[in-house]
Amino acid sequence: MPDHQPIHVVSTTAGETELVRVRDGLARDTVCLVAPTADAVRVVRALGLEPQPEPLLGPVSFPAADRGHQLDLLVRRHALADRFRDVVVVTDPATAVLLLRALAPDQLPTAGAVTVVGLARGGRPVAVRRAVAVGVVLGALAYVVAPPASIGAVPGAVGLAGLALLPGRRWRHLGQELLLAAAVALVVALAVVAGSARFPDGW
Repeated sequence: MPDHQPIHVVSTTAGETELVRVRDGLARDTVCLVAPTADAVRVVRALGLEPQPEPLLGPVSFPAADRGHQLDLLVRRHALADRFRDVVVVTDPATAVLLLRALAPDQLPTAGAVTVVGLARGGRPVAVRRAVAVGVVLGALAYVVAPPASIGAVPGAVGLAGLALLPGRRWRHLGQELLLAAAVALVVALAVVAGSARFPDGW
């Protein structure tokens, strides 16, 4: 099921209440594109973000015919650099409207000075190699620390932790990774037990 990367388009007319709402909803690692104006800097300070000035976001008296397309390319380039970072764009109201028309032409405009656009993306990929490596280590550990009757206790605990993380979109890939590690750990532990039972004298 596709996830969405949030793009927060914030007009320099945004009030304190709107800015607090944006700030509280942002991920920890957020890229903030800012028009090189005093009003935009004020908004960024209120959001508590590190600004990345972009001259293209500055207000213009006579916008070029393809300005919307240029703004769209600018924001998408930063968004595509890391699909799992939130993006905040702070600019004047006219530029914000032009950007939204290009970025999300099917989305109805909101009444306030902040609009969130979701760019479709896939879920975070699972680190399969790391999960397998962790599973092998856990399987060996389970054989060493647990009696044969409870050999599945360690993989089971890891699997439960993975299931607990699945509902959260931000942690889902870690949950899937833990489930894979638990399955590998169980297979490794059972294989070691079977091998030791077959060759009890260390053949």
